[in-house]
Amino acid sequence: MVPSLLPMHADPGNQPPPLTPDRLLTAWTFEPLVVVALVAMVGLYLWGVRRLAARGDSWPLGRTVAWCVGGAGTIAIALLSVLGTYDTVLFSVHMVQHILLSMVAPVLMAVGAPITLLLRNLGGAGRRRVMAVLHSWPVRVLTWAPLGAALMIANPYLLYMTGLYELSLSNEWVHNWVHVHFVMTGCLYFWPLLGVDPMPNRLPHYLRIFLIFITMPFHAFLGVIIMGSPELIAENWYLAFNRAWPPSPIDDQNLAGGIMWGAGDLISLVILSVFFVQWFKQSQREAARIDRQLDREERLAARAGAAGYHADEPGRQPADEETA
Repeated sequence: MVPSLLPMHADPGNQPPPLTPDRLLTAWTFEPLVVVALVAMVGLYLWGVRRLAARGDSWPLGRTVAWCVGGAGTIAIALLSVLGTYDTVLFSVHMVQHILLSMVAPVLMAVGAPITLLLRNLGGAGRRRVMAVLHSWPVRVLTWAPLGAALMIANPYLLYMTGLYELSLSNEWVHNWVHVHFVMTGCLYFWPLLGVDPMPNRLPHYLRIFLIFITMPFHAFLGVIIMGSPELIAENWYLAFNRAWPPSPIDDQNLAGGIMWGAGDLISLVILSVFFVQWFKQSQREAARIDRQLDREERLAARAGAAGYHADEPGRQPADEETA
């Protein structure tokens, strides 16, 4: 039995009103577990920032905004707004939720650098323990970027091309686990690629770009499959609603496929642009470092040459003989 504190999502026997423009802003759902998780997520982060400030250490405001407003806010919109209210009624609404939870929230959370914040709040022994966990073999396997890419590619196909998606619509616990799974998979994929926090498997920029490139076509292809499918995904579930308001189930599925295709590619292109900028800046820094090293070596060689020239001047005694 599902506890009474955990509200059930909409189903054919418990339908929300038709989705009208005014309900886009007013149809919010209260999910106690989600609210508690978000409060803990934001509260613990702000507590860490406050501890740093209390001892006189600064923490970038942009990272705090990225975690608290960007990451937590995106999850709240995905699960508590109209998206959470109609995610089992309209496939297109679920797809927007999918994109936000698996691609937008994890990226913004990564920018917040929570592991770095944790390390800066710990003493030497605590930092060593956390780093030991980060470099343990289970974490090294989970944060191996090719594994994250494989999960990012395979999971949507397993969800939408099997009966798992319809099961998630009818079973509350599977439904909630799918949401958690979206966020976790996104973090396993994007956090090692973005490289903001210390990770055991750091990839050069060209490999990060390569992984994004090979992931993009699979999402686009799945979106095209969903758009072109003559059969409804989770047909029995969606037809049972017998909705009289638009869009029709087949139009809604076409829209969902277009969202996966377009939004996934757009977000991937934005992240690719960020990687190219990071790669360019790193190349500039490396070039500047090499220039400084060469200049230093030239100065040292010039000094050594000048010292040898003076030592070889006619009539000049070596320094030890002059002092003698």
